[in-house]
Amino acid sequence: MKVTETPPAVPAPRSPVTKTDAPAGEPAKKSEGAVLNVFSHGMLIIWAVLVVMPLLWAVMASFKTDDAILSTPWSLPDSLHFENWSRAWTQAHMSDYFLNTLMVVGGSLVGTLLLGSMAAYVLARFDFPGNRFIYYLFIGGMSFPVILALVPLFFVMNNMGLLNSVHGLILVYIAYSLPFTVFFLTSFFRTLPTSIAEAAMLDGASHTRTFFQVMLPMAKPGLISVGIFNFLGQWNQYMLPTVLNTDPDGKVLSQGLVELATSQGYKGDWSGLFAGLVMAMLPVLAAYIVFQRQVVAGLTAGALK
Repeated sequence: MKVTETPPAVPAPRSPVTKTDAPAGEPAKKSEGAVLNVFSHGMLIIWAVLVVMPLLWAVMASFKTDDAILSTPWSLPDSLHFENWSRAWTQAHMSDYFLNTLMVVGGSLVGTLLLGSMAAYVLARFDFPGNRFIYYLFIGGMSFPVILALVPLFFVMNNMGLLNSVHGLILVYIAYSLPFTVFFLTSFFRTLPTSIAEAAMLDGASHTRTFFQVMLPMAKPGLISVGIFNFLGQWNQYMLPTVLNTDPDGKVLSQGLVELATSQGYKGDWSGLFAGLVMAMLPVLAAYIVFQRQVVAGLTAGALK
């Protein structure tokens, strides 16, 4: 008897998975993400309006007359009154305050970045006894309220003959800004590759040359970021110059704006006051607009490594 062999059963072809075969929870996740995206964008728009509107209002008020500021504060100026700016620049001595601020902030910013980068590079790249202790001393300086040091700082500056002087205020600004600068740049220097520094050392470069010609140019984004933060803090500083700089000829912009507001008396030169306020804001806005990409690059460099 001949037995016929039955062929093996061939499995039926599977139907291709279509795009509709998505998990059941995916539409819910998409809708949840869309709601979160709309909410976050709405909050950003509200925050932008709250920040931009006072700035625009101050700029508009600087080109108005005093009567227009008080009667129609939210209307556009009928004409641009540039005499408000010239009056604030000359009669209110904003030009002198501006020059004093440039000298103080410029000197303190260069000193802060130079000393802070050198200290941060040593703390980040070299292991020696007391490394962490010195680092945590800088961290502790960030948490120390400067208002507690005003009275002893005043007597120290007085004994050293540094009161009411530009170089004395520069030294105080440098000491005030160093803790944050060292903290920021130490983390940044740790993200830089060590192979480049080792290659420079093998080529015969000293530690000083390696730092200034190799590592410091590589840390340019971090230097610009921390420089912008220090510039903002030092440019708007009011407490330290008020206590340590009482000379009328050496006052900085923050003191000059207060002087302009209090010296009006009952005259009410509001247009000149707003013009001086906008003058004080313009350098800060210009610095951030010019270096905004470098600031973002410096802040995200550590996260991208």
